[in-house]
Amino acid sequence: MERESMEFDVVIVGAGPAGLATACRLLQIAKDAETPLSVCVVEKGAEVGAHIMSGAVFEPTVLEELFGDWKSLGAPLDTAVSSDEFLLLQSPTSAREMPHSLIPKTMTNDGNYIISAGNLCRWLAEQAEALGAEIFPGFAASELLFNEDGSIKGIITGDMGVAKDGSPKDSYMPGMELLAKYTVFAEGCRGHLGKQLIQHFHLDNGKSPQHYALGFKEIWQIPAAQHQLGKVLHTAGWPLTEASGGGFLYHIAQNQVAVGLIVDLNYKNPHLSPFEEFQRYKTHPKIAAILQQGQRLSYGARAIAKGGLNSLPKMSFPGGLLIGCDAGTLNFAKIKGVHTAMKSGMLAAETLAEAMFAGVEAGKDLDCFQTRIEQSSLYEELYCARNFGPALHKFGTLLGGAFNFVEQNWFDGRFPLTLRDDKADFACLGKACDYTKISYPAPDNKLTFDRLSSIYLANIAHDEDQPCHLQLGNRSVPLAVNLPLYDEPAQRYCPAGVYEVTEDAGEKRFVINAQNCIHCKTCDIKDPSQNINWVTPEGGSGPNYSGM
Repeated sequence: MERESMEFDVVIVGAGPAGLATACRLLQIAKDAETPLSVCVVEKGAEVGAHIMSGAVFEPTVLEELFGDWKSLGAPLDTAVSSDEFLLLQSPTSAREMPHSLIPKTMTNDGNYIISAGNLCRWLAEQAEALGAEIFPGFAASELLFNEDGSIKGIITGDMGVAKDGSPKDSYMPGMELLAKYTVFAEGCRGHLGKQLIQHFHLDNGKSPQHYALGFKEIWQIPAAQHQLGKVLHTAGWPLTEASGGGFLYHIAQNQVAVGLIVDLNYKNPHLSPFEEFQRYKTHPKIAAILQQGQRLSYGARAIAKGGLNSLPKMSFPGGLLIGCDAGTLNFAKIKGVHTAMKSGMLAAETLAEAMFAGVEAGKDLDCFQTRIEQSSLYEELYCARNFGPALHKFGTLLGGAFNFVEQNWFDGRFPLTLRDDKADFACLGKACDYTKISYPAPDNKLTFDRLSSIYLANIAHDEDQPCHLQLGNRSVPLAVNLPLYDEPAQRYCPAGVYEVTEDAGEKRFVINAQNCIHCKTCDIKDPSQNINWVTPEGGSGPNYSGM
């Protein structure tokens, strides 16, 4: 197909913290060098920030590097952390407050801010545009383009106006080729092009498999008497008796709180429902006391890449760079990934500028990026956190937590041993016959809710008459393999009710409600048969998060 094309010096895929930090830093360097560069950022969300969801407690050191005058520029860091509390939830009704002397020091938040990552991205986009970046929201990068020598040439944005059967509708508009000397991939966790690049260029050779968690978040309006502006609460333990992970509750502005649960996706029991575990979490007296008489305003869920340094792939390849959560730069010991994503983007920008200003031929593998990473504060941070996740996976929450306390507080993250977890999350799932079914209570519609009422709050927009973006490698596998062996866990691990097993006239059917998808990527990660491939739907589709 003949497509229109546009050429740039650099194309950046994804207007998240990593991609926007790349654009800002690259254009800052170009301005200082009085050498113009053309930079394009393409974003699949309907607007910048629409698909961004994070806790988030933010460490501002990297923002200070990028914009020393961020306060006068109006960066949306309005709620400073005022206090830290850590609870061990021992049962559905009991809890113990853990003294700070027994908590890994990476979990303390002095000098940090509680933010909306989406609002931060909107602000970063304004700064990038002021510096000269072109930002195209509502356009999904759907395909890779290769040069004849095998290097990356750019990307193709997805066609618009295609019917479910693949035929063009009256509104049909073919995607464009966005060509670049270098393409930076910053799609976030489990980016579908990033996944292809890792496989195509074997970027993960010698690395542990990436590990993931599923993070839930709701924002609640609560009575003023229950609100403590700036307070950060983290929890471990209940309800996650059959999975590892933890909860959080952050007091933000306007008498609101952000409450959430992170469930590691290496759990074994196929009957477990991460969504239902989150609903149970809110019923614990320590959480319910804050939420009671409140109103739920928003809901979202997103996979988190938490493998850290042991799973970090090679981040350069011919014609491009892989950064942020697309590569897996989150520091799980801090449960923070925004500042590390931004740092990886800034390092990418410095690498690109150095190469282009030195006249390096386009399409080369800028493997000097790896050296720049390894000499940076980002690498130091990830190195010191390398054992945090594997310790929890190998030893469990209590013993793993004790190991992490010793390593972080006594050895500053430099324990003379590197733990590894070389079993992929999907491979950890056990057979349904070996585990007891879990009975979850019905929602009370006060603290707990069902999936459909929840995803309504995610403001999902999908044209139902478009090709399904949840592709099955083999359409028979869900009923022929996953149902008898695992009781088809997609019915439970999906936080949006996308997958159902129905029965009509005695015949079972596997139903994909793609219009419900909130783009969390859990199905692509946890399906035990690795039969589901998440690809981008039509640009602008998906959730439209506000303030998440």
